Parts: sequence; structure tokens; C-alpha cells
Amino acid sequence: MDFASFNVSEPDVLIAAAVHNGHDLRPDLAVLTAVDDATRLREEDPHTGRIAARFANSVVVHRSRFEVDLNRDRHEAVYASPEDSWGLDVWRRNLTEDEVSASLALYDRFYIDLAQVLDRLVAEDGGFVLYDIHSYNHRRLGPDAPPDLVEESPVVNLGTGSLPVKWKPVADAFMESLRSETFDEAHLDVRENVRFEGRHLARWVHENYGDAGCALAIELKKVFMDEWTGELDLDRMSQLGDALIASGPAVRKAWSLA
Repeated sequence: MDFASFNVSEPDVLIAAAVHNGHDLRPDLAVLTAVDDATRLREEDPHTGRIAARFANSVVVHRSRFEVDLNRDRHEAVYASPEDSWGLDVWRRNLTEDEVSASLALYDRFYIDLAQVLDRLVAEDGGFVLYDIHSYNHRRLGPDAPPDLVEESPVVNLGTGSLPVKWKPVADAFMESLRSETFDEAHLDVRENVRFEGRHLARWVHENYGDAGCALAIELKKVFMDEWTGELDLDRMSQLGDALIASGPAVRKAWSLA
């Protein structure tokens, strides 16, 4: 499977990305990993690629963040110590310089390819809004332990830590739209910068395209799956995907007026 799939098929300012979706590892790293598949999957963002792919324009990464983390600065994109990776000892031995370089080559290639896509959207549509879709764990104490407090863990966390002031109306339109949607027979719980403020991908977009485009760092609480077994709740995932799709008209309008 390719490292990532870039699908830009329609003239639309919206583009969705799922850079932590992947679980694949290249063979030479797969034999070196000290983390079992289930633990690795728990720290990845499974199924976010299925949500991103519902958009006409999308970017879905198939390799694991344990090979290279595209949402971190380049110098920390390859996990080297437990401090980089939720206390996990990722590798059976230290990676060689060549092994790290091979992973960083994928990092560089990804951002070159993404720049080409975004350049095209700027040229054809005047700019873009990138939905930077992730998911997060809320049952870290164990499968039978209480989940994190609802007050501290919204169903949708919108990260706007690097968002230029110009694009605040876009973020507001996004949140207002999602809050009008129903999830589990209640209004969708959407809050800003509660758990996450966005990281490298959003910051890179704003540093390079801030006048024409913005990134909304979207963290979905893993209420659409069992984060310990990986079992998917297709109905809940569909509800969240529907809400993101439904936000499109309001977000496009806010972008056009900013």
C-alpha cells in the first residue's frame, strides 16, 4: 500500500486529512518494534481515514505514526524514547541513522506532496480549509475503569492554537454547525482547545498558507469505537462523519467572507 492517498477530485475549498489513520509499518521496522499490534492501534487514530475519505478532497495516510509522526516537528517525528510515545518502549534497539533517515524521507515527501495539493487549491479555488482529523483516547485507565470526566473530554475538540485571527469566523462557523447536530440523541458536544490545541500540521498550514487557507485541528473522542479492543461502532462513526460533512456550507461561507 502507498504511504498516503491524495484525492483531489473536485473544485472545493474543503479538504480533509487523516495523518494518524495508518497502521502499516515498513518491513525492516516491523521486526524491530517492541509494541504489540493492539497497543500500537490504541495510540493510532483508526477509522479517521474512512471519515476523511467521505470528502471530495482528502488525504489519508496508511503508515503508522510509529514509523513517522507527521503531526510533530521533523526533529521529533521518529519516536526515540518512551517520553516521545506515551511511556512505551517502541523499539527493541536504538534505530540506526539510516533507519531514521528512511522514515524522515517519508516525512519530507509527505509535506512536498501536500504542498502541491494545497498550491493547486489556492490556484484553482483561491484557498482552502483543511479538516485535520484525529481521534483521542478517553479510557486510559483501562477497559473496565471509568472514562475521563465529560467536563474534560468533549466529543469533538477543536484545536485552534495556531489559527490566525483572520480565520476565527471559520472556526466559529464550524463549531456552531456541529453543535446543531445530534449525536446519541443530544446536541453534539463541541468545545475549543480543551484537550488539544493542534500541532505541527495545523501550524505548518498557517505558516505557509495563512493568508489563503486555514487548518482546523479536529480531535474526535473515541466514542465511535472501543479503544481497547478496536471494535468499531459504525453508527456512531457515521453520525460524526455526517456532522462534519454537514458543516461544509457554513464553513465555506465563513471562509469566503474572511
